[in-house]
Amino acid sequence: MAMKYWLICAALLGAAASAQEVLKPQPAAASPIAARAAILGTAKAGDKRLVGVGEHGIVLLSDDGGRTLRQAARVPLSSTLTSVSFADAKHGWAVGHWGAILATEDGGESWKIQRIAAQEDRPLFSVHFIDAQHGVAVGLWSQLLVTSDGGATWAEQKLPAPPGATKADANLLQLFAAPDGSALYIAAERGLVLRSRDHGMSWDYLPTGYKGSFWTGTALDDGSLLVAGQRGVVYRSGDGGARWERVELGGSTASITALSAQGRDVLAVGLDGLVAASHDGGRSFTARAREDRLALTALAAQRDGRWVLWSRTGLAETSYKP
Repeated sequence: MAMKYWLICAALLGAAASAQEVLKPQPAAASPIAARAAILGTAKAGDKRLVGVGEHGIVLLSDDGGRTLRQAARVPLSSTLTSVSFADAKHGWAVGHWGAILATEDGGESWKIQRIAAQEDRPLFSVHFIDAQHGVAVGLWSQLLVTSDGGATWAEQKLPAPPGATKADANLLQLFAAPDGSALYIAAERGLVLRSRDHGMSWDYLPTGYKGSFWTGTALDDGSLLVAGQRGVVYRSGDGGARWERVELGGSTASITALSAQGRDVLAVGLDGLVAASHDGGRSFTARAREDRLALTALAAQRDGRWVLWSRTGLAETSYKP
């Protein structure tokens, strides 16, 4: 399989590290240009704090909607981090290269390693915590880890083979949750969407009819689901995943890296400066490309209907309103 997915490439940065480096991870270094690091995942810690994670183990914090940023003081790993999730204002988790899982108990100021598997080097691409005890992390070749004790222990769950396949070996690219907490979903390769209704202990496949890669997804308040990925593909389900339809992206074929919803408003961002907005729950989109064609990589919804946009060169916009 051709590794075209940019996040896999980012997570595999450093694959040529020496054996000594693999066995002895180095802490993330303080950098005067940390704010310009590639940010691959973002989350809100409580009502105010934004947390972004990315290359070289850099964690960025903002308490004013992104207008000012600072680098987290203590991160024990300098490899790429791909995703972050917070259960509340203090307790958060980040995952990434080397199968690492980091945890914080002070809102992202300092982190500790809960898990690392340097010898196998299967990067984790996404993490989501339902509450401060129950979390799920997913990654390369259908790796799926669950915890019910806040990450003190992580257990690998074996997934069933997808329909028509003999084994589960697709890359699992992003976790997202129903707003009411009733279900977890995974956007994955090969047009796969997975669903769990028991905190990640068991999963079923939702047939989309698509064969390409879904890189991201989001669930709306009304139960609708959206998944998106390569070449600007967007699929929508209005019945919890039983039936899916393709949604046109206003003529754009730029790959989508992140989706976010606020009520019926949905925002998609992606490569080549893609920004696409929907005001009808994802039934239709209006797309445009930024003049700088900056690759956008993550976004976070603000309470006032605006979004903070992150990119391959750090923060791109602090108050985007479609």
